[in-house]
Amino acid sequence: MNGSEYLRLGVNIDHVATVRNARGGNVPDPIRAAKLAEDAGADGITAHLREDRRHMVDADIDALMASLSVPLNFEMAATDEMQKIALKYKPHAVCIVPERREERTTEGGLEVAREENKLAHFIAPLADAGCRVSIFIAADQRQIEAAARIGAAVVELHTGAYCDAHAEGRFDERDAELERLRQMSKFADSLGLEVHAGHGLTYDTVEPVAAFPEVKELNIGHFLIGEAIFVGLEEAINGMRERMQAARS
Repeated sequence: MNGSEYLRLGVNIDHVATVRNARGGNVPDPIRAAKLAEDAGADGITAHLREDRRHMVDADIDALMASLSVPLNFEMAATDEMQKIALKYKPHAVCIVPERREERTTEGGLEVAREENKLAHFIAPLADAGCRVSIFIAADQRQIEAAARIGAAVVELHTGAYCDAHAEGRFDERDAELERLRQMSKFADSLGLEVHAGHGLTYDTVEPVAAFPEVKELNIGHFLIGEAIFVGLEEAINGMRERMQAARS
């Protein structure tokens, strides 16, 4: 695989909706943010419709499907309700993530190996409907093998532990996490899975992950929305894209 191969950037707009919902009403509009991200060169838009609708709501997904020119990556828990919604819209990609009501953000990867039979049956109708099914997992060989067995097309490796260790100055742990991500990216690729990565990535942490030749896409949201408060969404995305391209070159 050519190390200079183009690396896609998916922009997660969930936290525009978080700000909107903090006060109620219609502003800021996550659909406007999605279109701005698209215009700034995002290769796709990610939106997580949580069971409790704490940020994105059903009407947002409807509007995104109607207005986007780039693919929508629809993040969701493995529930009957979410499966029904995904089958209604048939987005380009469906990413299955773990979800706990009390968590502030997704705290870890999906436990695929323990729920292998259930998840295999859950994702089959989604794949049959034409959605690319992605599984959000830790960089763990057992989980990657299970994701391949159940028929997922993509694994998205959880970069949160690496990013947290960097932010907290635990550099030996950071380097160990980065090496785990590197090795598991290679392993997943060897099984024929497309490899994505995301969670917690910032300007300071993105380049080492972006340099992995097996990684085809990064999904980044919270940092970009936060940075956009200060510099605007286009500049925030351009800054991330520059670092991704530097890592690939």
